[in-house]
Amino acid sequence: MKTCRSEPRTLGDRTGQADVVLLRTSSEALASIFNRIVQSEDELFEAVGELLQDVSRDSKDDEDIRDVCRRMYDALHMDDEKPRGCNQVLLDAPIQLSQITDGCDAGVDLLPKLLLKRDQTSMVNAKKLQKAEARLKAKQDKRLEKDTLKSSNPLVLEEASASQAASKKETRMESSGKNKSYDVRIENFDVSFGERVLLAGSDLNLAFGRRYGLVGRNGLGKTTLLKMIASRSLRIPSHIRILHVEQEVAGDDTPALQSVLECDLMREGLLREEKELTARVNAGRAEGTEVARLSEIYAKLEEIEADKAPARASVILAGLGFSAKMQQQTTKEFSGGWRMRLALARALFARPDLLLLDEPTNMLDVRAILWLENYLQTWQSTILVVSHDRNFLNAVATDIIHLHSQRLNAYRGDFENFMKIKEERLKNQQREYEAQQQYREHIQVFIDRFRYNANRASQVQSKLKLLEKLPELKAVDKESEVIMKFPDGFEKFSPPILQLDEVDFYYDSNNYIFRGLSVSADLESRICVVGENGAGKSTMLKILMGDLAPVRGIRHAHRNLKIGYFSQHHVDQLDLNISAVELLAKKFPGKTEEEYRHQLGSYGVSGELAVRPVASLSGGQKSRVAFAQMTMLCPNFYILDEPTNHLDMETIEALAKALNKFRGGVILVSHDERFIRLLCQELWVCEKATVTRIEGGFDEYRDILQEQFRKEGFL
Repeated sequence: MKTCRSEPRTLGDRTGQADVVLLRTSSEALASIFNRIVQSEDELFEAVGELLQDVSRDSKDDEDIRDVCRRMYDALHMDDEKPRGCNQVLLDAPIQLSQITDGCDAGVDLLPKLLLKRDQTSMVNAKKLQKAEARLKAKQDKRLEKDTLKSSNPLVLEEASASQAASKKETRMESSGKNKSYDVRIENFDVSFGERVLLAGSDLNLAFGRRYGLVGRNGLGKTTLLKMIASRSLRIPSHIRILHVEQEVAGDDTPALQSVLECDLMREGLLREEKELTARVNAGRAEGTEVARLSEIYAKLEEIEADKAPARASVILAGLGFSAKMQQQTTKEFSGGWRMRLALARALFARPDLLLLDEPTNMLDVRAILWLENYLQTWQSTILVVSHDRNFLNAVATDIIHLHSQRLNAYRGDFENFMKIKEERLKNQQREYEAQQQYREHIQVFIDRFRYNANRASQVQSKLKLLEKLPELKAVDKESEVIMKFPDGFEKFSPPILQLDEVDFYYDSNNYIFRGLSVSADLESRICVVGENGAGKSTMLKILMGDLAPVRGIRHAHRNLKIGYFSQHHVDQLDLNISAVELLAKKFPGKTEEEYRHQLGSYGVSGELAVRPVASLSGGQKSRVAFAQMTMLCPNFYILDEPTNHLDMETIEALAKALNKFRGGVILVSHDERFIRLLCQELWVCEKATVTRIEGGFDEYRDILQEQFRKEGFL
């Protein structure tokens, strides 16, 4: 018998235009070659699946391509269960595939025919073809329905999407189970929101056990990136457990403490099984295997320290402000803000491999923020947190990731270190750019001077080549400075300006919010109110505004006082279905569009942002729209409830500067330490049904809280 050899003549490119010539080949020799390269159907799919998808005229699902690979695998006798060496076929002449395909209908899938054995029919599987056509039609109908809905309703919000370059090596390692690293490496990915590109060709590397702070201007895509990671739209190993604190806990009859305990699925499952098996043992119906399983469960519960879980959950809830009584209340009894705290408590208790936090300090008071800082400093797994609280990032973050210009840059160290390194990098980049520009100009002068001098022709050519080889450096892309300005409404008023005298207030007569409250402010006041959530801070602001009437006591406000009010729930006061320009025109009619745009531009809402639906804006951009609306009537006194929520750091600093320059009075509630230090001259603490002035400012208040932590055993 002749020795059979397989020798490729030409290899076609991915378009399938070149020929592949098959010489006399036995199926046994071909199977031997493939067996050395491909060990399973999955590896065959990895090797040729993408090629088959590209050469297919019609769009194929992965399952269709896998079916082709499965039949190819069987046809080449690579299944170990089948005997080797049988059904050998000796070809009479070389087969040229291009000659076969030249006369064929482009709409017919040839792969099934080529892969069938000689004694089998070459008919296409009609059922599978119908199934594929049905899936394709369903996709087209769904896309048509989506396009129709978008065209009929222009206010439908854009959706975020992410794409990532394929990495066969990573996919193979993950599927084989060999790579159990808990580091996260997302390479060469893009993120878009509708037609706007937020990130392009970016890389994100998160080392296990590090705590990363994600920073950047409002509207650049920080929250969208977290959502893409949480939904696994970007390629992340399946064994890494991700938890994204985004939505509040749904209210039901579950007690708060039990709600936290239930998020540990392993412990809950073991306890449920232990209860069932114990009942069978006590009833005398248990078999030997069940008794053995019960012993295993006891050992596992002891290993995970299940008995300590309630105490650990209680400590987390207490740190976030839940009293012993509140921990036994059902989740439906809590407001939205407290349910968000409960969601954070569940995440901290579950201890995922990757914890994603989006502005966690927005829902917390100063006491809870300090507790969370201390708690996260001992966190063992990976954290990626979006925050604009500078002090929080300095306390928690081991690394900073800066999102700007559609890319991500990583820096080691806390936020202060990031600022120093970034400034130094920008200075060095600018110096290199300027030096190169001077060098280019020097060379260009020489070229222009001797361009037509025959004796210097070789030197001119050399200089031109030198210019071509110089790397293309770019000037520093500086972020625009954020500027905010509050129009002055200052007039000299005789005191008192704004005052509460011996005020009592309650919603329920059995629970007084305030007793004998006496406070006052003037047109030069810069007062910050702090205190635990539920202590009555927002209630006091509403009494000062005149929105709530005291049960007893007097509220006095000067007759010429015009108060501008910013609510922590300002989004509820905005019409989200119209643009910011239309919003101002509806609220304050009679002005030109240019005047409305100028007003919005004063707070950073300019250009295309001003005409987009408010619902499509980021949280910080919505806050800026609220500021523009609040200042339209030029108030001479501002009462602000949590104004820094959702604002980026640059805007927070701009807001503090603008309020310092404002010629009028300011009372605000805030938990942002840096903002308080930049602005406030007085610190009021709201607690125990009254308000107390702290002479030592925020430093004294922080020391008081730290001492409380030590007494309660949190430190």
